[in-house]
Amino acid sequence: MNLQELVKDPKTVLIDVRTPMEYADQHIEGSLNIPLDTVPEEIDRIRNLNATVVLFCRSGARSGQALMYLQQAGIKNSYNAGGISNVMVLKMN
Repeated sequence: MNLQELVKDPKTVLIDVRTPMEYADQHIEGSLNIPLDTVPEEIDRIRNLNATVVLFCRSGARSGQALMYLQQAGIKNSYNAGGISNVMVLKMN
């Protein structure tokens, strides 16, 4: 599956790692808000989703760091989709 197929797959969990304020301002319906600074303590929660995880933020930098945390914890089915605008485009096309 490519990134667009993953983003559109209803079984994929979209995780927005931006701050709660950024999430409240604009978010993708159905996405979870797990801010980057809480990702390390949310590893078990994310693992227990038993799903492919696609991370995103504003530009892709924070989601890249979150991806590193997940990979270091052995969570393999996780991907960085970059910024929220990229995810919106992938969902539309």
